[in-house]
Amino acid sequence: MVNRVAHLGGNIAVGRVSHGLMMMCFPVGGKSDEDCFESIKAGVDALPAGAKAFLNAGEFYSSTGGTENLELLARFYAKYPDYADKTFISVKGGIVRGKRMPDCSMDNLRRSVETITKALGPLKKLDLYEPARIDPNVPVEDMMQSLAVLLKEGHFTHIGLSECSAKTLRRAHAVYPVTAVEIEVSLWSYEQETKDVIATAAELGVAVAAYSPIGRGFLIGKIKSRADFAEGDFRAGLSRLSDENIDHNLRMVEEILAIAENKGVTPAQLCIAWVAALGPHVIPLPGSSKAERTLENLQGGDVELKAQEVAELTAIAERGDVKGGRYFGGAEMQYLWG
Repeated sequence: MVNRVAHLGGNIAVGRVSHGLMMMCFPVGGKSDEDCFESIKAGVDALPAGAKAFLNAGEFYSSTGGTENLELLARFYAKYPDYADKTFISVKGGIVRGKRMPDCSMDNLRRSVETITKALGPLKKLDLYEPARIDPNVPVEDMMQSLAVLLKEGHFTHIGLSECSAKTLRRAHAVYPVTAVEIEVSLWSYEQETKDVIATAAELGVAVAAYSPIGRGFLIGKIKSRADFAEGDFRAGLSRLSDENIDHNLRMVEEILAIAENKGVTPAQLCIAWVAALGPHVIPLPGSSKAERTLENLQGGDVELKAQEVAELTAIAERGDVKGGRYFGGAEMQYLWG
């Protein structure tokens, strides 16, 4: 049983660890509805009374860039309508389909939230909407004013940001309260900007949804070489896992595995526990499409690390001995820390 909780917007109790749904639709048809539904249900059922499961989805989460991720959720709520009130749904959108670029104009934000609402269906309302990236062509203040209009029209109830800098978060929050900011945080993704966003969010009372806390699965030690990637696995395109970088980056994994074994927890739980230790407002956001993995991840939020263990892991993260960038390059890289 997961006992610890976190809070969004000051008064919404959610699980200490959230649940990313992106990989449920990669590749198309690769995961069965039954497995995905059981994964979601397991996370909801493990939470204490009064806490909601914080689910993170995307308007474009699929191999095609379409709304398959949200359509899967619509089927879930159709089969299990009682779970609508037990979950808090955050959805990223605002990306120009096929171009991997943000468009945070009012017209595109409205199109995005309407697309999400239609795909989610009538049983579950969008709780939190996040522009997936900051649009350099639209002033942050204008974007927030547009989002506030859409919120007041009833399309969603909370505003989030994704991949933004601390400065951008502060500017946005001055226009309208930001409930959560989603950034990548892990033992191999802990830049100075990461620390700055976490500190600024704490000051402003904003939650941090820390995605990829186990390094897209690499930090748990099951990937030893590029031969371990299944056909169609998008991670094979990450520069950190390229032929020239993977062997070097495995050295960090070996350190993590040794600490996890000594602690008596799984590597995933250790990584999640370290992210959670960065602050009560930092909510690890791992993904899973299997019930057993969902439960393993949630249990990571209950792992108590000793001060010495936190210091040892933080030293690994701050050393930054990682080769390769966080994304593939090109369009993805230019919009990080917007």
